[in-house]
Amino acid sequence: MTTFDKREQGFEAKFAHDEELMFKATARSNKLLGQWAAAQLGLSGSAAASYVTALVTDNLESQTIDGVVGRVSDDLSGKGVTREQVAQKLQECLHQVIQQVEPDK
Repeated sequence: MTTFDKREQGFEAKFAHDEELMFKATARSNKLLGQWAAAQLGLSGSAAASYVTALVTDNLESQTIDGVVGRVSDDLSGKGVTREQVAQKLQECLHQVIQQVEPDK
């Protein structure tokens, strides 16, 4: 195996690791957002758990940040919560998750 092959293999491994980390961070931040939204909707117990699970798992492969924000803001529109507030909350959740999974520097 040449040095170039080893380097390429290293880049591929890093890419796979980074993708896995981003997937986990996105799922965790969606879970936190779902918990917040469930509380805003007055859901508790199994109803809240079902809401959170649906938010995290529905369309897992094709789910975008905009799609998540849109879904939650639609759900919360009757509660006076704006799309911008939902987007801000998602950013806070993502920031929190990144701090949790990021190794100490």
